[in-house]
Amino acid sequence: MKIALMDSGIGLLAAAAAVRRLRPDADLVLSGDPEGMPWGPRTPEDLTRRALAVAEAAAALAPDVLIVACNTATVHALPALRARFEPGIPVVGTVPAVKPAAAGGGRIAIWATPATTGSPYQRRLIEEHAAGVPVTEVPCPGLADAVEHTDAEAAGAAIVAAAARTPADTTAVVLGCTHYELVAERIRAAVRPTGTPPLVLHGSAGAVAAQALRRCGEQPAPQAPARGRLTVLHGGTEATLAAEALAYPEGRLLAAVSPAR
Repeated sequence: MKIALMDSGIGLLAAAAAVRRLRPDADLVLSGDPEGMPWGPRTPEDLTRRALAVAEAAAALAPDVLIVACNTATVHALPALRARFEPGIPVVGTVPAVKPAAAGGGRIAIWATPATTGSPYQRRLIEEHAAGVPVTEVPCPGLADAVEHTDAEAAGAAIVAAAARTPADTTAVVLGCTHYELVAERIRAAVRPTGTPPLVLHGSAGAVAAQALRRCGEQPAPQAPARGRLTVLHGGTEATLAAEALAYPEGRLLAAVSPAR
């Protein structure tokens, strides 16, 4: 089994690590666009063009499923990606976890890139899954870029600024950008410094990984003895796992158990 993941940068690490935990034996293809990162400020047309190119590079290696491990790319490019690759290669998008967050009750905040915040896509999610629930949309300018470049100071400043825009009575935060899952505990500490009452964070990586397995007819097998291979593509060219990826536990997990090709 081979599972491909695509993003402009290292935001795909959270979903890739989730897949690796569920199926250690799966071969993984990580297809990125470092020269085009970040995708968020780009026009929908330019983003879609770049996303299709990244996906084409991954598709050339014949994966069983393709994960769009980027919320912004899912918002703008998912229809084009599905039109291009399905039914031959199932395409799984990344949707902010608004539904499970709303089901928990209480006020929720959705942290996302400026491109996703306030988008018709996100507003539809709120209308469909959080009707009657108090929701605050929190744009986080600069956070994804800071996480991508492991700039701890810039990430900290962006997190503090977003926390200041998050109502004090928020009970759950939806991490509406895959990069944010890499700094989830820093977000928790900034929004709820005392830890009382507990703050629930809702990422998408686990659900996306499980959906990818379902789409290719597989089941979780976390105890599988085999170790799948890891292929990294940067702009369609084989590369090594970026040094920045190794700054995060998810990247170190992939490097530790996956012989790179």
